[in-house]
Parts: sequence; structure tokens; C-alpha cells
Amino acid sequence: MQIERVLVIDDELLMREFLSESLQRLGCEVTAAPNGAEGVARLQEGAGFDLVLTDLRMDGMGGLEVLAAVREKSPRSLVAVITAHAEMEAVAEALNGGAFDYLTKPLSPSQVQVLLAKAAQHRTLVEENTFYREASARADDGFDDLVGRSDPMREVLKVVSKVAPSSATVLVTGESGTGKELIARAIHRRSDRASRPFIRVNCAALPETLLESELFGHERGAFTGALERRAGRFELAHTGTLLLDEISETSLALQSKLLRVLQEREFERVGGNKTLQVDVRVICTSNRDLKQAVKEGRFREDLYYRLNVVPIELPALRARDQDILLLAEYFARRFTARHNKKSLNFTEDGRAALLQYRWPGNVRELENTIERAVLLGEGTALNAQVLNLPATEAAAEAAPGQEPSENGLAAEISGLTSLAEIERRVIIETMRVMNGNRTKAAIRLGISVRTLYSKLREYEAMGRIEQRQNSLAEVS
Repeated sequence: MQIERVLVIDDELLMREFLSESLQRLGCEVTAAPNGAEGVARLQEGAGFDLVLTDLRMDGMGGLEVLAAVREKSPRSLVAVITAHAEMEAVAEALNGGAFDYLTKPLSPSQVQVLLAKAAQHRTLVEENTFYREASARADDGFDDLVGRSDPMREVLKVVSKVAPSSATVLVTGESGTGKELIARAIHRRSDRASRPFIRVNCAALPETLLESELFGHERGAFTGALERRAGRFELAHTGTLLLDEISETSLALQSKLLRVLQEREFERVGGNKTLQVDVRVICTSNRDLKQAVKEGRFREDLYYRLNVVPIELPALRARDQDILLLAEYFARRFTARHNKKSLNFTEDGRAALLQYRWPGNVRELENTIERAVLLGEGTALNAQVLNLPATEAAAEAAPGQEPSENGLAAEISGLTSLAEIERRVIIETMRVMNGNRTKAAIRLGISVRTLYSKLREYEAMGRIEQRQNSLAEVS
């Protein structure tokens, strides 16, 4: 992060001129003040200084008083003091009071250059630490790593392993709760940027004006409430990865600015005119169909193609039945450890309940369900009652373990008139016998779980249509 504006405070004219010229040669915008009082007055004018360089010994307001005033009026400004060799006790007091460094007389241009580099590094660390503290207070800690052995997830992991080492832009799509941010973090951890920042912005959580400031930063006075210059997420993510979560929720105006950053790797802060260069890998997520948004004129076509360099579509949890119990056991271990609970095991009816539920909220809903069960359950078992999941349309009313009557089923089938009706009756009866367990029912029927799920969805839709027709008939 660059040091752009510097305030020099020194009562010696030659020293002020030397520092001003040295800093200007290094690309800084310099304001000089001949005493402490005038320097503090410049702070109050709203210039937004990155660095204040002040002499310790001055008539009137000395350097320590200037330091205290800067800490109060412009806490984001760094302060370095200038001193003679004999004033080390005062230097120690300044460092304890918040100064980040000091220079000793006589000064040289190389000393000023080193100080400026240290100030830039220090400011970057401060900004990043501030961001991470704020982020950790509201972070959802999610998975420690990717969990899944199903075929759909194997395909996703294969793409992640291939794209991670590159710097290509990635677009991760999928329903809410499928783990899109987790995939983005996995890509970052497996890249050569892993040791650099991973910064996330939720584009759906902020109005357009605030989102622009969050992304690109702003200058002091750029808008009401902008009391100090603030670095944006693109700056904080420099050399690292920036996750633009729910990119579909951005306005067309902001999309054009994002397109420029992606293409040119440069931008200006809100209210500023200085162009900043960044090296950032961008990963975007969306739970909406961006192609449809392009057709409807809600999303720029050129930005869509710029983002969709490597597309990754996450499957819904209902499409990866093999992972449900694996994830449930993972969450159970994690939450029993977190909440200091005894080790818990899933009962047979608990497993069946997990498998027969459709999980509209996907992995996030499963995670929340297991944490609730761990907190509220008693004993060492996680059963269907503790999980407390809604019944599915194909769940059986009969008691578990009840075997079908082959004669009764044959008699019912003999009265049916089509192969589709016979298939429907056999599948529903098998689901009843298996207590709603799709995996067991699919094995019993000799079909895949995905085929079984598709059939059940079809029957559910047919049932709604029949119900609607019956209602209309009653009304007529």
C-alpha cells in the first residue's frame, strides 16, 4: 500500500525543504508546516495524510504534543519523529505514545526512502489486520476442508485441482448453501497465492454506493461520513485472492467498473483521481443464472464472459446422496468437540431421516440441523426425533420394518391399467417398506438413487396437479 500524502512539520526551513524535496522525488504529495500548531491545523483541514513526519524539539507545540493530536484527530495517519542522537529518551516516549518509527539527524535521502518503505509496509499490515479482525467477528467458519465422495463432487474437485495453480478467473455457481465460498477458499489455499490475503465481499449485502467504496476504497471527504481515507478490498487483496460473493446482485454501473479492473488491473478510489495498480485473482459466486440475467439485460454480457473463464457448478445436496451421511458425521464430530459434548452416533432411523429428506437449504441446512441436534439432544444417540426433520412426500406412514404383502400388492397391481401406474405403485410401496430410505429403496428396486429421486419428484408434481384438479372440480 503506497504512502501518498505526507505532512512535514519542522521549524527549520532547510530541513523542511530537504524533506519535502526528498519525499516528492519518491512520488509523495507533501504539505509542510513551520511549527506544531500549524501542522495540527493542516490535519483538521481534511487532507487525509498517510504519514506525519515531525521534529521532536520545536518552539511552542513540540513533537510529542503533535503525536498526541494526530492520534486523536487522524488515528489512521502514521507518525515518525525526527530527533538528535542525544534525545533517545524522548524517542522512546514517542514510540510508546504511538509513533511507528524515528529518524536521527543528520538526515540523508536514503534514510527518507527507507522510512517511506517501512511506512508503506506498516500501513498495509495495519489495514489487513483491521480487516481480518472485523471479518473474523462475523465470519462463518464453515468446513476445514472439502468433504464429499460422490461422483458430482469428484468432478468438482478435479476442476479445483486443475485450476487452483493458475491465476484464472473462476465463476462458481450453485444453489444457496451448497458451499460456493468453500470452493473459492479451497482454490486459494491450493494456489501459489495461499500465503497472501483472501478477501471476501458479499455483493448482495451492501447498497451500490457503499459497495463501490468497499471494493475500491475512498478518499477523505468523498461522501458524507468519509472522515478518513480507506483502502478498498481490491487493495487489501493485492497479490492475493478476492472473492466477489453473489456477483449477480451488482448494478450495471458497478459492473462496468469491475470489468475495467479485471481487464486493466487498475482503478481509482471513490473521490480520488490517482490510478492504482493491483495484482488480484478474482473468484466470483452466484446462485442465479447469469446467462438468463444477461438475456434480461440485468448483467453485462462482456463481464459475464470475462468472469466465466473457468466455470464450476456445485451440485445440490439432494443430487449427492452419497455425501449426506459423510457430511453429517463430519459435522457431528466438529460440533461435539466445539460444544464439549460426548461423542454421538446416528441411529438407524436417524440415518434414514437424513437420507429421505430433500435438503432445500443444502449443506448449510444440514450443518445447522446437526449443530441443533448436538446441542439439544440427550444421551449419545442422534435419532430421527432429535433431528426433527419434516416428513417427505414419499415417507411411509407404516411402522418401520413392516414387510409388504405380495398378494395384496399383486391384487392392487392387477387393477391398474398402464405400465406407468404399475411402476408408480411399486416404487411408492417400496419406499414405504424401506421407511422412506431412498438408498435402500433404490437397491431393492435395482435402480440408481438419482433415477429414484427423479421418479419421486415426478409423482409429487402429478399429485399436486391432481389435487388442483380436484379442488377446481369441487368449486365448479
